[in-house]
Amino acid sequence: MPELYNSLSSYLKSLFGCKVFKVTLDPGLSCPNRDGSKGVGGCAYCSSSTLLPKDHIPEAQIREQLLSGIEYVRKRHKAEKFIAYFQVNTNTHAPVDELKRLYEQALIPEVAAIAVSTRPDCLSNEVLDILCWLKTKKHLWLELGLQSANDATLALINRGHTKADFEGAAKRAAQRGLDVCAHIIIGLPGEGEKDALETTAFLNSLPIKGIKFHQLQIVRGTALEALWNKGEVRTQSLKEYASVMVKCIERLRGDIIIHRLCGDVPRQFLVAPVWGRSKFEVIEKITGLMKEQGTHQGALYAPI
Repeated sequence: MPELYNSLSSYLKSLFGCKVFKVTLDPGLSCPNRDGSKGVGGCAYCSSSTLLPKDHIPEAQIREQLLSGIEYVRKRHKAEKFIAYFQVNTNTHAPVDELKRLYEQALIPEVAAIAVSTRPDCLSNEVLDILCWLKTKKHLWLELGLQSANDATLALINRGHTKADFEGAAKRAAQRGLDVCAHIIIGLPGEGEKDALETTAFLNSLPIKGIKFHQLQIVRGTALEALWNKGEVRTQSLKEYASVMVKCIERLRGDIIIHRLCGDVPRQFLVAPVWGRSKFEVIEKITGLMKEQGTHQGALYAPI
């Protein structure tokens, strides 16, 4: 029986010979979907506060954040190597000289890899040049938010980009030799199983190397919370989410590395669903269902 799925932890262990843990970083950048350069209001589901690490040091330089985070994660997990994760807001939304200065601060021996999270509409050729330079220094993941392959859904949640924008960005990045990890959300307003499978099929057709799955989570202070309070948005049950996830995973290309099976918003920010408070419970539900059904990643993969 093959492995249930191609996990990031297994991949990193094979690459570096030990467990590798992420350290979340906040470079102090904005988001073009909030500051007016692309739109205002931000994505309907998003609150950047939920991304800040527990040991976050406000306005600290990247190097200071990184060293503090490494100390915390090393004590908690006895980790040896780390991923410097530029996660908060849009981490390519700045002049390239500023980006290089920020990224350079993460180039220390303890860091095995760097992950840069951004939007598909914030990848100019100059930004790609900087990321290609960064890849010569450390193993690099470029994380791109898609969320859905349905343009109507993207407009509804105020993403500010289209499916075609994501496709173009992913292909341009891959052509430059960058490893792309796509972010998607299962259960967005108006979407069901069919949409999740169509988004998975869309990503199968692109040169991506990784994927992050998230359940729809209602976060305090967001536009979706207002709709939730009016009864206009629902979230899936754990049983529903696990069922859809198994179908997505068994249709996902076998070479794509699954970075996460679910989101884990901090409890103080999470409105619903309450089962999302424990990512381990969610992972166990998904993997248990896969074992029960005798399936695995790629079992039903069919090239388009």
